[in-house]
Amino acid sequence: MNEPGTGQSPRYDLGLLFTDGLPELDADAGYRGAIAAKAAGITYRQLDYWARTGLVEPTVRGAAGSGSQRLYGFRDILVLKLVKRLLDTGISLQQIRTAVDQLREAGVHDLAQTTLMSDGASVYLCTSNDEVIDLVSRGQGVFGIAVGKVLREVESTLVEFDRQASDPGDELAQRRKKRSAS
Repeated sequence: MNEPGTGQSPRYDLGLLFTDGLPELDADAGYRGAIAAKAAGITYRQLDYWARTGLVEPTVRGAAGSGSQRLYGFRDILVLKLVKRLLDTGISLQQIRTAVDQLREAGVHDLAQTTLMSDGASVYLCTSNDEVIDLVSRGQGVFGIAVGKVLREVESTLVEFDRQASDPGDELAQRRKKRSAS
């Protein structure tokens, strides 16, 4: 699928002013579970559990029986990394599930412009300076995760993986090639 008049594949429009010299990722790219887990900083077991329980399901291609491979898109990996960050701060998986469901229901699509906040018991979506002030003025200690920063980390990691592997989309073929060379 090409962008009209360019002959190029569509790319993520993240609204970034600077690309730091990194190539943009193809919006249609799919990443296998092992790459998605590594990029998000989680174990494959966590990735599999979260997909099976519906917390973060792959949007490029889901599992369709024995031997099939899930393929995760860039935004899927971004959500995986966000869930990991929330877990690292002590938020329970149950609270994270509730927060993710509320974000989906609210139709939040531009994750790069959001900040998630928590008082250790709940997660808040911060969309303006007033909301941050209101949360802090109640005397509760909160932390923030700037989603744009996490987005850039995921993007950088995936670009690095692309540089390291000649064909990251076909890990099985690479393993077979190594075995036959032995």
